[in-house]
Amino acid sequence: MSRVQLALRVSDLEGSIRFYRRLFGVEPAKRRPGYANFAVADPPLKLVLLEGGPDRPTVMDHLGVEVGTTDEVHDAAVRLSGLGLSTQVEDDTTCCYARQDKVWVQGPGGEPWEVYTVTEDSQVYGADGTISAMPDGATGQTGCCGVAACCSGEEAATEPGVTATEAKTAAGCGCVA
Repeated sequence: MSRVQLALRVSDLEGSIRFYRRLFGVEPAKRRPGYANFAVADPPLKLVLLEGGPDRPTVMDHLGVEVGTTDEVHDAAVRLSGLGLSTQVEDDTTCCYARQDKVWVQGPGGEPWEVYTVTEDSQVYGADGTISAMPDGATGQTGCCGVAACCSGEEAATEPGVTATEAKTAAGCGCVA
């Protein structure tokens, strides 16, 4: 089983859950504080909702491809690396209330993609939010899941003439989309 994952950071988690329940006609597969995910069969989709700040617009947090086994994750890492993409492998990590094996790459716009498998459920959200390096070589704080917390903040550009992307890059954010 493979399916695309879309992780959204939302300001109104309960309202978003109600909306996506109606849109896809399924109940959340997992609910935890500040978190919900939907395992949608048709179309095959893993929709992850991560609670963001109040009164903030919904933003894309990260994208992914969920696969069935650790071997598939390792095969993806070898394939992607062989194609010249910079990869970051995370084996046996806790992220989004699950133990996972994964590999990260970044798209041309800096968008983070993970190929991952869930090895078991967890009652813990994730690591402390620090990663050593994103595939592009930048380092920084993350929300969980290897995604820089500052990715969604336009407020990063505080000086006149400095774009949000430049400010995020200077701040060491691993994602500068």
